[in-house]
Amino acid sequence: MSEFLAKPLIDGGNFLQLLWFFVIALVFAIFLFLEGVDFGVGMATRVLAHNGDERALYMRAVGPHWDGNEVWLITGGGAMFASFPLWYASLFSGYYLLLFIVLVGLILRGVSFEFASHAVTDRERSVWQWANFAGSVIAPFGLGMMLTSLIQGVPMDEKGNVYAGFFDVVNWLSIVGGVAVVFFSFVHGVHFLSLKLDKESSLRMLDTTKKVYWFAYPALVVFVILAFFFTDFYQRRTWSTLLITVVILAATICGHVSAYKKRGGFAFVASGLTLAGIIAFIFNGLFPNVMIATDPARSLKFATASSTQYTLGIMTIVLCCLLPIVLIYFVWSYYIQRKRLISDSSPASIKAALSE
Repeated sequence: MSEFLAKPLIDGGNFLQLLWFFVIALVFAIFLFLEGVDFGVGMATRVLAHNGDERALYMRAVGPHWDGNEVWLITGGGAMFASFPLWYASLFSGYYLLLFIVLVGLILRGVSFEFASHAVTDRERSVWQWANFAGSVIAPFGLGMMLTSLIQGVPMDEKGNVYAGFFDVVNWLSIVGGVAVVFFSFVHGVHFLSLKLDKESSLRMLDTTKKVYWFAYPALVVFVILAFFFTDFYQRRTWSTLLITVVILAATICGHVSAYKKRGGFAFVASGLTLAGIIAFIFNGLFPNVMIATDPARSLKFATASSTQYTLGIMTIVLCCLLPIVLIYFVWSYYIQRKRLISDSSPASIKAALSE
């Protein structure tokens, strides 16, 4: 209860700083909710698809959305740069190599859509479908490693320069964190496919997730144990951390039950909330820091890493004007692409073509 009894951190002077800390967390949660679909579908092209035509069909399912979904990552980075420049500088310089690997994964996945759709031979198409799969694994694994490495504390000097060594980035918690993001992205993407494919394929997708969900429970237990020993979240922010942990577990159980009951829509929302819950867990534990140093005295706090109140005020006005437009666009784009897809080589598609 100590965190609730402590002196409030919200006052007139740092309200905008707190607001933008929340906005950045929300943007990354939206990114993982939406882009987790693309990552998961990319993984499913090799794990679940039977042939090249099915892989092409899976890629078509996210074809209209993947580039728009990536914009949320760019938006998050841009918002961090403008509102918390010291945080941006420390994070992007300290994790340069890992972020470069994530960028390579995103590039591989991005170009694969275009090149696979214009491939002349089956071999060429297969190469780019493999690139889509590889990028869909590399990017979420790297992001998961970075996020869970970030919360453990990294070597920093008094100016905020990060000197992260190999084992500061690669350790048990960061590896489990990377695997967790990959796993739940896969489940999320398969749930999306259950909403986009024909009835038979949809049931096959849900049959798959109801089996793989059994691996989620021991993984969550391992993650919580490692987080308890590698971070101070459960000691410093006990109640809020426990609440978010319960929410993640509840979302996982809801997704599992929904898969058993063949409720693809509920399963999709539940798996997305699990991914968003991971972001909530990390940002809740970070607060009021934005970078945790191994020496607590050198940790970078949100109140001292931010831009001026004038800059944050201008950004808030722009946010209020543009965010509703962006959200309306995203809702509309998914709405007009809501119909299920049918393979060009499927009997139903051939029959429809003959009838014309």
